[in-house]
Formats: sequence, C-alpha cells, structure tokens
Amino acid sequence: MSAEVLDGKKISKEIQAEIKERVAAFVATFDHTPTLAAVLVGEDPASQVYVRNKERACERAGIHSQLFRMSAQSTTEDVLELVQQLNEDPAVNGILVQLPLPPSVDSQVVLDAVHPIKDVDAFHPTNVGLISQGRPQFLPCTPHGIIQMLKRYGIQANGKNVVIVGRSDIVGKPMALMLANRDIGLGPEMANATVTLCHSRTSDLKAMTRMGDILIAAMGQPEFITGDMVKPGAVVVDVGINRTDAGLVGDVDYEGVLPVASYLTPVPGGVGPLTVTMLLENTLTATGLQRAAISS
Repeated sequence: MSAEVLDGKKISKEIQAEIKERVAAFVATFDHTPTLAAVLVGEDPASQVYVRNKERACERAGIHSQLFRMSAQSTTEDVLELVQQLNEDPAVNGILVQLPLPPSVDSQVVLDAVHPIKDVDAFHPTNVGLISQGRPQFLPCTPHGIIQMLKRYGIQANGKNVVIVGRSDIVGKPMALMLANRDIGLGPEMANATVTLCHSRTSDLKAMTRMGDILIAAMGQPEFITGDMVKPGAVVVDVGINRTDAGLVGDVDYEGVLPVASYLTPVPGGVGPLTVTMLLENTLTATGLQRAAISS
C-alpha cells in the first residue's frame, strides 16, 4: 500500500477560482473591492515570503491588498496605532498582522486590538469564542484549509478518531474545536469527530497517534511523526514547515509514512497553499459582513 497524496495546490486553485467569481459578483453588485491590509513588522525573511505569496493570491482573486511595513524597532504602541487606523478605515475589510512579531512587540495585545469583524485570521477572543460555540464568524485559515482539503477528497471526519499533535492557538486548539463541533458550516460530515489533542506532556504519544483514523501533525518538529506512529490506513495531514540543511520538510517523515497511510499531504504543496486561500475566503466574508452592518 502507498498513500494517495493530497494535492493542496490543486485544491487551492479550485477554491481560488470559486472565490474569484464571488469577488467579481460582489464588486459588480456593491461597487467595492474587498481589501486586505497586511502589517509586516521587521525583516524576517520567511514572513516576507509569506506576505508576498498572500499579495499574489489576492491579485489572482481580484482582492485589493495593502502592505504596511514597520521597522523591527517598532514598539507595541507603534503597531497598535496602525492597527487602530486600519480598524477605523472603512476601505479596509480585513487586517492581517504577520507573525512572528519582534520581541519589542506584545503579540497578544496587538492581535486582540484587531476588530473582530476585520480579524481574518480568527485570532481575536470573540472569534475564538464563536468557534467554540459552533457559530463561527470566520474559521482560522490553516484548520479551515485542512477541512476543505479533506472534504474535496471525500474524506469525512464524522465519527472518526482524530488525533492532533500540537496545541498551538493557530492550528491545534482551533482544529480540535472545529472537528469536535456538531457543524461549523461545512456540513456535519466534516465535524462530529472524537478528538484527542496531544502535546509535549502527552504520555506514550505513539500509542495515542496510532489511534487516529485522521492524524494531524502540527508541532513544528522536523520529521517527528514516523511510520510506526501511524495507524495503518490513516489519513495523515502534515502542517509543519521546517527549514533544514536538507531543505524544506514537514513534521512527518514523508517516506516512512507513505507506505503506511491511506492519504498523506506533502511539504511543500500540501496545507500551505490552502492557508493562503482561506485568508482570501475570510477577507470576502468580512467584506460581506461589513456591508450588511452598514445596510442594517
């Protein structure tokens, strides 16, 4: 047996084409182009690549993007001032604060300052709370992208044992909330899972990961998940992006897991493209919510 590769690039292109049509229809109806403002603080090379990819994706979808560059010496107050300006600008529909921020900036304070209706990363406590209640305003980009990929490959979460390794606020925790809910707007077949959230303090991690019908690796450790940690026939989703001397690798030992799993995401070309795509989805959703608020 050899796993079928889940092609994130292919699915991303499909969804972006759908978003482009919806954006064009929105512009034709309301004479307003959805606009995403990205805040980039410092000169982190990876962050600059990510922001550039997001700008290109916006252009392909017909979404206007703005980039605000700030010095690595910026303070929390400096960034908060810019975020507040963007909150108050009616032309800006979505605000993305690119992480990581420099040590001089309090990331939590800054992320909490983004208005919930413009919080296209779904990091604000209001949006996290809505997700936990099963009535999301936005879905976090990476978890949403994962669910979209599974759905379009016909892989259901309903009734499955899902094991997530990594409890970050960006992937692990929201992923667990979304999959454990009855429905998060993507159909009950993509929710209603029995979820186990593992982390660095989990005892006998291998025994836990081998329980997963779907295993999601999101801990940021290169090639940590090996073939003997995977239940035969499991769906394995690799969220990791690790730069090593040998090149870019995920959190999964790809060659070791390929003969064991039924489906496996590659790195690169798996989850990454979908993360960017779901940012476009959230920007369009935010624009619609703001338009509705104005009309009411």
